[in-house]
Amino acid sequence: MMKDLTAPIVRELLKKSQHIAIIAHVRPDGDAIGSVMGLYHFLKKKGTKVSPILPSIYPAFLGFIPESEDILIPERDENQESEEALATADLIFVLDFNDPNRVDSLKDILKKSTATKVMLDHHLQPVDCWDYGVSDPTASSAAELVYNFIELLGEEQEINEAIATALYAGICSDTGRFKFNVNGRLHRIVGHLIEAGADAEYINGQIFDSMTEARLRFVGFCLSERMTVYPEYKTALMYLSSKDFRKFEHQPGDTEGLVNYPLSLGNVRFVALLKEGKDRIKISFRSKGDFSVNAFSRENFSGGGHFNAAGGSHIGTLEEAKQKILSLLPKYEEELVAEF
Repeated sequence: MMKDLTAPIVRELLKKSQHIAIIAHVRPDGDAIGSVMGLYHFLKKKGTKVSPILPSIYPAFLGFIPESEDILIPERDENQESEEALATADLIFVLDFNDPNRVDSLKDILKKSTATKVMLDHHLQPVDCWDYGVSDPTASSAAELVYNFIELLGEEQEINEAIATALYAGICSDTGRFKFNVNGRLHRIVGHLIEAGADAEYINGQIFDSMTEARLRFVGFCLSERMTVYPEYKTALMYLSSKDFRKFEHQPGDTEGLVNYPLSLGNVRFVALLKEGKDRIKISFRSKGDFSVNAFSRENFSGGGHFNAAGGSHIGTLEEAKQKILSLLPKYEEELVAEF
């Protein structure tokens, strides 16, 4: 059973560790890279060897985060550095995920490692395989949990510009520009990050206002050609085929935030975005109000996540996945059409 983190436990773990690895989930978003690099810069200041690791390439627009070029990624490793770093670490921090299967090709190394494993995550239903950690679904982001970790040690004064920039980027990303899951404490944290050197205007611009023309046209295509609204269920469904991805020369991160667009419609409370992959249909779910897409995904698509943001998958064709979702809507009609 995972044990709670306390300041004495953390100090002892850091004191006896010779090599620390930090890893986030596959297909990393702003919170994944922001939390990893925020903790990386904090621990590096202590003089310990630290290896930041991501299982797959991050979107190019997140490359502004300080020293992101130091991240070890299997796809661009020349000498299997990421595998070696994860295998030899004596302390591993897992951020923004709670199931070891979420690190793709690195999952076996993570599972077999005898290192002490510390989880900092905000998703529901964590797998009970970590030594220590924090599982807080009320947190806005893993980046917020990294801030709390630093605060637990009483070392907020150690937050410099690099740490502040990374953590601000993570929080800003996962809250959708401070639209979701925010409260007074979070704004106070963000205020401190700005005081410590995070340039809010610059970071927001890099994350949300640095699209390429190709990506903007891709988003326009998705909304105009691949979105259908079902007002009787307050639902919007979008889909993207492998042919669509090839047509627009899809790059990692091009669909980031796409699933949120239909929620701007006043009569939509549930959105599903289906993306055709090599061996399955990957599905992102979003909702507003008290409709749980976490429950919807777990019950029907072997997935999960947050109450209002979750993911799942379907083994089969794109059309089959679309029809499955449409066939399920009547079952959830009462929840979907309720006032919110």
